Amino acid sequence: MRLVALVECGTRALVDAVFGPDDVGELAYARRLLGHLDASILLLADAYYDAFDFLQAVQDTGARFVLRSTRKRRPTVRRPLPDGSYLTAVLPRRHRARASGQRVEVRVIEAWLTVVLADGTRRTELWRLLTNLLDADTHPADDLLRLYHRRWQAETCYFSLKSTILDGRVLRSRSVPGLEQEIFALLTVYQALVRMAGDVTTATPGLSAQRVSFTVLFQAAADQIIVAPGPARGSTTSLIGAIGRAVLANLLPEQRRQRLKARYRKTSSKYQFQRDQHPRTVQTYTLDFKMVKDGDIDAGPDG
Repeated sequence: MRLVALVECGTRALVDAVFGPDDVGELAYARRLLGHLDASILLLADAYYDAFDFLQAVQDTGARFVLRSTRKRRPTVRRPLPDGSYLTAVLPRRHRARASGQRVEVRVIEAWLTVVLADGTRRTELWRLLTNLLDADTHPADDLLRLYHRRWQAETCYFSLKSTILDGRVLRSRSVPGLEQEIFALLTVYQALVRMAGDVTTATPGLSAQRVSFTVLFQAAADQIIVAPGPARGSTTSLIGAIGRAVLANLLPEQRRQRLKARYRKTSSKYQFQRDQHPRTVQTYTLDFKMVKDGDIDAGPDG
């Protein structure tokens, strides 16, 4: 089963999600989410979403985008910009479409990303971002690099679904309708909990959604189901009930630590596990970017 979600970074609320058999690619599912994009939205996306047709479809909605480019792409530097980024164009693969002049004008930001873990482990890799925010003065490259890092809010959403709500268990149903029902239930529970977090922040001026613990939300909601107190007679409606009080009593720190979750191999995983590349424990980390100048990536650590 493959699931592709459009997630709001600030609250991690689901804007929409689509899913189905994993023999259908991510791009095909992602195109079904484009109806939610408009000129008010900045779309962050992982690598593999840099195909011409998809970029063109996103741009046609009026949305702005910042997304990773695959390492196979070798952009031509058409116009260098003062902050180290440069302008280029993404062209379609089809010769007829190229001949007709179809292209998506983009700005490329290249930087070496270095992550240093608390145990001293150091890892460096190249980030190549594509964006249709072409003005380097209005949108400096450093700002977009750090903004793109927030895309991991979507990964936190997936973690909440798979590890917090499911607690690492696999889906139980052995039929397609049953699997669909389970996934709809998971998404509904997740969204209901995020809505509760929204109620708490609405009723508490100045409280950031980033300080609300999803684990506390889930546990407090589960406790209410077990206790099943029902509505109190004659009570007035309040945005903060038992679940909200539990959240406010267990707020996360104002300055969230950057933490790297330990990975483990699932027995059903189809991916090769690279033991030496992933930490075995949860650790804090520091993040550093070094801009690549004029598209010259050969001088980098992995050159």
